[in-house]
Amino acid sequence: MTKSSEGQSAGIQSLDTALRLLSVMADQAGPTSLTDLARASDMPPSKVHRYLASFLNAGLVAQGGRSGKYDLGPGAMRLGLAAIARHDFVNRPSEALADLRDETGLTVLLSVWGGGGATVVRWERAAAPVVTSMGLGTTLPLLNSSSGRAFLAWAPRPPIQTLLEAELRRMKRTPALASDFVPTVAGVDALCAKIRAQGHATVDGDFIPGLVALAAPILDWQGEAQAVITLIGTEAEAIESGSHAVQSLIDFCQSYSFAPIVAPL
Repeated sequence: MTKSSEGQSAGIQSLDTALRLLSVMADQAGPTSLTDLARASDMPPSKVHRYLASFLNAGLVAQGGRSGKYDLGPGAMRLGLAAIARHDFVNRPSEALADLRDETGLTVLLSVWGGGGATVVRWERAAAPVVTSMGLGTTLPLLNSSSGRAFLAWAPRPPIQTLLEAELRRMKRTPALASDFVPTVAGVDALCAKIRAQGHATVDGDFIPGLVALAAPILDWQGEAQAVITLIGTEAEAIESGSHAVQSLIDFCQSYSFAPIVAPL
């Protein structure tokens, strides 16, 4: 490797440090003092101050009047808004679905919310075929599919309320359909709380006998599901909490999300 290529591979150290400091600032709850920024970034205050001076000149950082604390400025806001506007919640993760399939050995599908519910728009089949009539354009139920449950837990409630009420009425007529929760408003709320706490939704043969599924959301900056990624297999062990498939799915979805899928303890 030549020196020039080594330099390109290593990057610019001072720029790496500057970006790390900006990342630390983004993690703060609000305006932060120079001392606290130095401590959080593990850098000497004098060094942090020099970087902050450059950030101020570029508009990336603003400094409060009396407090003198530092916060992200209008330049950082423009960058963030531009990134948000250009983020594609469907096509970007779709390009990596085959990688997730290969990593987990499970069939992978991507769903978005359509007029009739969670609608499959991308599909990557595993080497071991899953025998099912489900395919592109399939609309999945809200309460009996892992994809639907992920939207239920993370999507805004008004767009799904009509479908939710219809499925609850159906389940009250056929209680066996609700095998792992109480088919009431309170029961749905408890189910959603459980799903959000563990960062994924599962079903075990409820919708399609013989198949198990787990799903996690891709969240926008408001913490709402813009798409859902689902893994489908035949072995119940695959969807158990702590399994390789569960962690791989959560990591995959988090890498395309703007908000944390599993809230930090």
